[in-house]
Amino acid sequence: MTEEKNTKVHFMGTYFDPNVIFRISNLSRVVAWVVLGVYTIDFLLSVVVIFLQIVRGFWIGMGATDYAASILSVLEKPFRGLVYFVLLLGISEAIKIFIDIEENTRRAARNQTK
Repeated sequence: MTEEKNTKVHFMGTYFDPNVIFRISNLSRVVAWVVLGVYTIDFLLSVVVIFLQIVRGFWIGMGATDYAASILSVLEKPFRGLVYFVLLLGISEAIKIFIDIEENTRRAARNQTK
């Protein structure tokens, strides 16, 4: 059996270092999970605070709009965190897609000239 060694030769005209780009992609992925964790802790803390406010009687005498505003302020933050999480993961994957497109384009150009 003959095995071909697939050596990666990076084109000298490349304006970026793929290893740095992959590190940035991995950093984006890690930051996405950290953001999700922080927003999850914030949401849980907000739910506990609302519960304690209700138990301690701080909500007595509030109007319906005050109740709605308090509940919506607690529910709004997790959606923002989820959007940040999805965007950061999307950026991480988009960076990898662009690197693949660049490598495939250069490989196709090399194969056409042979």
